[in-house]
Amino acid sequence: MGDKKMGIAHIYSSFNNTLIHITDITGAETLSRVSSGMITDKGRLQGTPFPAMKAAKKAAEEAKEKGIEGVHIRVRAPGGTGAKIPGKGAQPAIRALTRSGLDVGKIEDVTPVPHDSTRQKGGKRGRRL
Repeated sequence: MGDKKMGIAHIYSSFNNTLIHITDITGAETLSRVSSGMITDKGRLQGTPFPAMKAAKKAAEEAKEKGIEGVHIRVRAPGGTGAKIPGKGAQPAIRALTRSGLDVGKIEDVTPVPHDSTRQKGGKRGRRL
């Protein structure tokens, strides 16, 4: 990549929403933060691919205005006691970032996976319907 100004695109994708958060290379300074919920006004559509794609496009444009030319992508699912696989919005978000003209470096999965989990919600006898 050489002397290009790189950033990190943190993509958090659950089944209910997708968040695209672009920071500088240290991860300390936020350059752009957009979620699917900011794009669509219908709650049930937040976790779907289309708003995630639009959100990623918007985040990429904001980051490019601030001088970012390339990004490393870090994909994250809820993890912990929640889902270990990213939601439906992760793939389209990555695709939108590459299409928007940002160079993509590494793509890594940073989902927190417990080696011995904390206690799950639902109490001793589970969730009773």
